[in-house]
Amino acid sequence: QVQLVESGGGLVQAGGSLRLSCAASGSIFSINAMAWYSQAPGKQRELVARITKDGTTEFLDSVKGRFTISRDNDKNTAYLQMNSLKPEDTAVYYCNAGVISITPYRYHELWGQGTLVSVFS
Repeated sequence: QVQLVESGGGLVQAGGSLRLSCAASGSIFSINAMAWYSQAPGKQRELVARITKDGTTEFLDSVKGRFTISRDNDKNTAYLQMNSLKPEDTAVYYCNAGVISITPYRYHELWGQGTLVSVFS
């Protein structure tokens, strides 16, 4: 069984920072792209940041210059560093990854359970 476990959400004042972590566990052969999505109340889930296996990144326009995404392939973990947080960043953040398991050898499109980020002014 392969899964993603997120951590690092919380309550923070505007202008503050948070770091989210997403760890993949289980019988893992490799991990393709890893990404963070956000879903605010009443809104659709949207891509915030994505990082490929070789480190190529992309970001939602509204977070460019404030958020960075990174990954540690040895630890099967992705990180989202969120700086200069704004109230409009408030949302549940979900980790997403394409994982190939060893046993059985197959591809899994995985989602984490979500972690709440609340930014107050």
